[in-house]
Amino acid sequence: MNKFSNYLLLTLCLFLSACANHTAGVSVNSQGEVRVDNTSFAREVAVSNVISKQAADLIQASAQLTSLVASDLRIQYKFTWFDANGLTVEDEATSWKSVKLHGKQQLQVAAVAPNATAVRFEVYVRKAFSN
Repeated sequence: MNKFSNYLLLTLCLFLSACANHTAGVSVNSQGEVRVDNTSFAREVAVSNVISKQAADLIQASAQLTSLVASDLRIQYKFTWFDANGLTVEDEATSWKSVKLHGKQQLQVAAVAPNATAVRFEVYVRKAFSN
């Protein structure tokens, strides 16, 4: 009975770990501050060269995503915009974008602020999981 209990417990643990999609990732804001919410993912993807420029009354932002591994990665990224008070600007209108990074590939991603109230931004990158 003891072996059966151990087998059942092991099977349950494997099942639960397979269902736990970790959607945490890495973010960098317009001031260049990096936040790592998933250290294993941060060993696979780097976010760098975060820059912005003013175009008319809107901010244009870009960032470079770099694969640090030799295999392909499916990732998602999202730009979130903030006003002068630190509140999000039209966050519901901004969706996650999916891309495939090939081994050691670098990819520049860009976005434009939804309106002129946006004064800063954050780009967040996470591993993509299919449902």
